Amino acid sequence: MLSRIIYCTAVVLATAVVILLALFSPQPYTTNPTGPLLALSFYIQQPHFTPRPTAAAPPPPDAALIFHRTLTEGPENTSRVVGNAQGFIIPVESFAHSAFNIVYLTFQTEEFSGSVSVEAKNYLAHKEDDEIKKMDVVGGTGAFAFARGHAFFAKEDNLAASYVIKLHLKFPVDRSYVIPG
Repeated sequence: MLSRIIYCTAVVLATAVVILLALFSPQPYTTNPTGPLLALSFYIQQPHFTPRPTAAAPPPPDAALIFHRTLTEGPENTSRVVGNAQGFIIPVESFAHSAFNIVYLTFQTEEFSGSVSVEAKNYLAHKEDDEIKKMDVVGGTGAFAFARGHAFFAKEDNLAASYVIKLHLKFPVDRSYVIPG
């Protein structure tokens, strides 16, 4: 008889625990389990300078590409400046997958302040005549902290800007990470 009372009590307690857990457990994320998404478009402007009368020889094909360009909101060079694009790309095959092949996009606007790091090692995998070059976003700072996603670079021949950049970014659901230190 005592064993039957203990058994019935255990069943009632287990049922009560299951019901209480169902009622008071935290709700799962229902809006977007991968975190917020952000899509942005910007234009890289070519520097404007007057060419010298004596043209210098073009750089060799395996020379490092080091650049510092202005990012604007629109394709015209008079558009609002939103940041800078800086990069260092070594197009030599032995360095094709190097950590040096990174493009940094820094933004300083009212809406966004921070930077995005774009891995350019896939830049060399694209053919010269590819219309769109897809690269990976590997991180960011400020408003772009913990960003992941893709950056699409497209050549714009008919515009003053040399490239249009389209960023498709994802952020973690909980961006309140504490970095120990």
